[in-house]
Amino acid sequence: MNNNNVLIIGAGVAGIEASLLLANAGRKVYLIEHTSYTGGNVIKFEEVFSNMECATCMLAPKQQELLAHDNIELLTLSEVSDVKGSLGDFTVKVEKKARYVDMQNCIGCNACFDPCPVSVKNEFEEGLSERKAIYIPCLGALPNVPAIDTENCLRFKGKDCQLCKESCMFEAIDFDQKDEELELKVGAIIVATGFSSFDPQKVARFGYGKFSGVYSAFEFERIFASNGPTVGEIKLKNGKPPKSVAIIHCVGREEKGYCSTICCMNSLKFVHYLKGKLSEVKIAEFYFDLCIPGKSYQKFYEKTKTMGVDIIRTQDIKVTNSNGTLKINYSTENQPSKTEYRDVDMVILSSAIEPNSDAEKLANVLGISQDEYGFFAEKHSEIASLDTEKDGIFIVGCAQNPKDIQDSVAQSQAAVGKILSLL
Repeated sequence: MNNNNVLIIGAGVAGIEASLLLANAGRKVYLIEHTSYTGGNVIKFEEVFSNMECATCMLAPKQQELLAHDNIELLTLSEVSDVKGSLGDFTVKVEKKARYVDMQNCIGCNACFDPCPVSVKNEFEEGLSERKAIYIPCLGALPNVPAIDTENCLRFKGKDCQLCKESCMFEAIDFDQKDEELELKVGAIIVATGFSSFDPQKVARFGYGKFSGVYSAFEFERIFASNGPTVGEIKLKNGKPPKSVAIIHCVGREEKGYCSTICCMNSLKFVHYLKGKLSEVKIAEFYFDLCIPGKSYQKFYEKTKTMGVDIIRTQDIKVTNSNGTLKINYSTENQPSKTEYRDVDMVILSSAIEPNSDAEKLANVLGISQDEYGFFAEKHSEIASLDTEKDGIFIVGCAQNPKDIQDSVAQSQAAVGKILSLL
């Protein structure tokens, strides 16, 4: 007999959409997320193209609905460790790490943060700010309940520290919590694990990690974000706003061997970010190939071109530093043998989208295959683009390949339709 419960791996945009649709159709959903929060990569954005819609305004209502839904069991700090069975009858083992904070007692007042004596780089903020060993990744993260980082917490290093517990009047800090292994019975599985961003430090010619004015796209997203490390103020590490910016497309494309399709649109979005707060800033976009798919994106591109930005097709490009000034060395398609130069204060590198680092491990657990680039492989690109080679396991969003939010949501909807028809 078919089991109607569904397991969804990944609580980003695609996973949240699928969870709510299934839950509203009366199905029990187990939503597995390896971080302590929901929203995936999208909650790092202040705005999304092409309508420049507020990402938090778009996603927060769905996150709240998710947390309140009786048919959804959200399992954060969790990973799938074993899967057996087939369509309609899967047995899944989940390793759930202890949060060490009681989610019922905690009211999200953050009083436990200040007493903590440990400060480490905040990976959510791309290392641009610090967090404590007990933390919430950023303001507005949901669920609004901190977790204890046992790798850095003094108590878990053998020292008698319980300052966070002493500061909590609601007795939410619980050092006695234990890691758990859960066994779940489900009829279908949706993989919505999202993506990672290519590390631009792997391409030495762009100066990332070497020159202080060179930023990754995600670093710039967080600099612009109102809940980010600079509270939305666009400024360099010296505290001054940039007067000139270069945005370089396609970082990692040659190394990865494919176009990530949405990087160009994201790079164009940064023009709107910059001009919205620094109207006099000079901007140059350097691209190798421009990917502008669809009618709404073409309109966005045409509008961006009117905002005082130089859009330059380059054959070769390199970032150097001359007496503290960043210098873009490039050649154009019209004069490939001639090197031109442009001095800028800030460089933003738009990196390729790539599979998460644990994709191979999860593929082995699920018994599904990956394509030549490491993304989860569909059964047939034309007639079974959601299905994997294992019946009952579906892939959606950037777990399959690079795509925008709209396509990720549409895939989630399609996967839910298939599951409802099968179970």
